Amino acid sequence: MPAHGEVIVDGTVGGGGHAELILRELGPTGRLIGIDCDKEAIELAAKQLGPRPNVTLVHENFRHLNEILDSIGIPEVDGLLLDLGVSSFQLQEATRGFSFMAEGPLDMRMDKRQSVTAADIVNTFSEIEIADILKHNGEERDARKIARAIVRERSRKPILTTTELADIVRRSVPHRPGRARIDPATRTFQALRIEVNAELENLAKALEDALPRLKQRGRICIISFHSLEDRIVKRTFARAARGCICPPEFPQCICGRKPFLRILTPRPVRPSREEIAVNPRSRSARLRAAERVASETMH
Repeated sequence: MPAHGEVIVDGTVGGGGHAELILRELGPTGRLIGIDCDKEAIELAAKQLGPRPNVTLVHENFRHLNEILDSIGIPEVDGLLLDLGVSSFQLQEATRGFSFMAEGPLDMRMDKRQSVTAADIVNTFSEIEIADILKHNGEERDARKIARAIVRERSRKPILTTTELADIVRRSVPHRPGRARIDPATRTFQALRIEVNAELENLAKALEDALPRLKQRGRICIISFHSLEDRIVKRTFARAARGCICPPEFPQCICGRKPFLRILTPRPVRPSREEIAVNPRSRSARLRAAERVASETMH
């Protein structure tokens, strides 16, 4: 838990839910920096939190953490939270194009300052490029079939809405036992959203910048919702928690490498049944946390 007087970064402030809970622990002497690449999220957080002298909200992607902290004169922080993926309010707003449950423009941009939308990818990328995106970002086994169907349909007319794309995917994917609970369009929409917003690249960059910014005994907590994100977090934490990297045949260590992090969650923390009952979207959430233990900088 955060403590009075600490400096905490909420790198995905969203509507301000986590931020409000953090502020209760920080007290008036603590400070919260809330970051979000979605302008609407920053506006929601501002309403939720109200004007407070110890809160700074920044409309920017968390991949620019170094620049953000430098600009406000904060060299180190006591904690960092990233709650990854798409927010509930983004899914519920059909005009944002994140959900296949309601008709809306095929957009999916978290930051509307970006130029490329999901419609651009679907209508202009090659069949091979689309298949690669679906396979890599969505772990979709039917990536080639779906990509082929998309290219075939767009040759007749542009694919511009979420429901159009979802219907194309559903028609192109064969029914398989055990897959009935998950809509066939789920992985395609996930893959396109990740591509549009460069989510995996941004996460890797943010972690690289965040760890050296932690104070000694400062903590980093990441909530991910699919295996691709979780894998990046797990591997980054593991590298930073590793000590000597000398070959095993060396009689003694000559590299001098010391662990930078202590992993607090050897296995990711999953939501309880009670939490899932209250918030079904939390069922796939995985929390990983680590604490800085090294006084020197990372190698």
